[in-house]
Amino acid sequence: MSLAVLKSRALVGLQAPEVCVEVHLANGLPAFTLVGLPDVEVREARDRVRAALQTGQFEFPQRRITVNLAPADLPKEGGCFDLPIALGILAASGQIPGDKLGAFEFAGELSLTGELRPVRGALALARQAANSGRTLILPAVNAAEAALVKGVTILPAASLLAVVAHLCGHTVIAPYAGEALFHAPAYPDLADVKGQVQARRTLEVAASGQHSLLFYGPPGTGKSMLAQRLPGLLPPMDDDEALESAAVHSVEGGFRPERWRLRPMRAPHHSASAAALVGGGSTPRPGEISLAHNGVLFLDELPEFDRRVLEALREPLETGHITISRAARRAEFPARFQLVAAMNPCPCGYHGHPDGRCRCTPDQISRYRGKLSGPLLDRIDLLLEVPALAVSDLQSAPAGEPSAPVRERVAQSWAIQLARQGKPNARLAGAEIEAWCQPDPSGAKLLATAIERLRLSARGYHRILKVARTIADMSAAKHVGAAHVAEAIQSRRGLSEFI
Repeated sequence: MSLAVLKSRALVGLQAPEVCVEVHLANGLPAFTLVGLPDVEVREARDRVRAALQTGQFEFPQRRITVNLAPADLPKEGGCFDLPIALGILAASGQIPGDKLGAFEFAGELSLTGELRPVRGALALARQAANSGRTLILPAVNAAEAALVKGVTILPAASLLAVVAHLCGHTVIAPYAGEALFHAPAYPDLADVKGQVQARRTLEVAASGQHSLLFYGPPGTGKSMLAQRLPGLLPPMDDDEALESAAVHSVEGGFRPERWRLRPMRAPHHSASAAALVGGGSTPRPGEISLAHNGVLFLDELPEFDRRVLEALREPLETGHITISRAARRAEFPARFQLVAAMNPCPCGYHGHPDGRCRCTPDQISRYRGKLSGPLLDRIDLLLEVPALAVSDLQSAPAGEPSAPVRERVAQSWAIQLARQGKPNARLAGAEIEAWCQPDPSGAKLLATAIERLRLSARGYHRILKVARTIADMSAAKHVGAAHVAEAIQSRRGLSEFI
């Protein structure tokens, strides 16, 4: 048999389209040709495969070898095609039987000794393999990650020799049957925060409706500390959320089994570029907003970020996904994250401080705040000043309420929202806001006054309604009342100073 056909998969965003690996041996001068739009990593497979076969005491055919990765118009990248190419050469040269290859999908990078090294995106490969009904043969290191997908049989292989022995029926590779991956999520506890009663309340409101939040105040008042405790207030992820979030990290190459079901918390440095934040590269990769999918994106020192970087957040904040287009390819990644940001009131950080230590001029303060555009701030639901604590509060204040009871209340609010509209209040739009968030007459009158005095945009008006709906849900109220609207207005009123 001079032709062998095997199945593998490529990575395109979170998708893993099927790739047919065709290996043909022909007479002529020895050559090794790879076709099918391979990138540099795939083209280098020729040398890795040759060395791995020779190290494993297999015969490397001294013939004209042609490897086609179909479809031809789909870009191929990474080292995951090493294993199917090597097996294809062995099958085409008659060194292993080729009649069983159609029942499997193969992925794995070969070392020069024939050992299998881990590949990127194993979770995405397994999700697609489950739909095909084939058994997936992967490096043993990737087995625990791929086994998170239900309905797919995973065969963990340590080397090329182990795969060959399995296909020849000499030594069978047992399907992966590791223990279920579950580690109790360990989040920072809200009890560590002393004082700051209003900030804790606003944080609970943000968690209850998945609202975006901006803290501002002088340095050392607990803004970052509060933001880091938000993931611990959110209810546990369900299977679909956990799998989707893990798939993004798997494609990026940073998935860790011990972080299964742990809500992501991403905190990029303010020097991060737009590509680092939203994703990019010649081969599109997910950025920080996608890695924060179903979790929290924390931007500390918000005005220090490049303005173009912050403006790139506007669309994914509204849509919940990001599309990265390049000349040769296009990829879409989920980006349903909860934005939490923190900033100082001025460049030195002490504007409005009781001891009057701020030395910034009004022009410096205006330029500092002007780094944040009105359209971006208009997409933030809640803004809260976090004031400096008195020494007596730091020394004698009792420990605050821990995260566990707050998380229970947040879960109750989520249950109310999911039962009513099937999504958190922050994701409501258009007719849904009209249907579920309209206040009673007294609340409507109060809101009309606020619109006029605070010069709210239509987006700001809708965001107040959604926050008011969340506050009503927190008290299990069926209708949005004036008290709920008043608290929602108060939590957004500070934005009028910036916009």
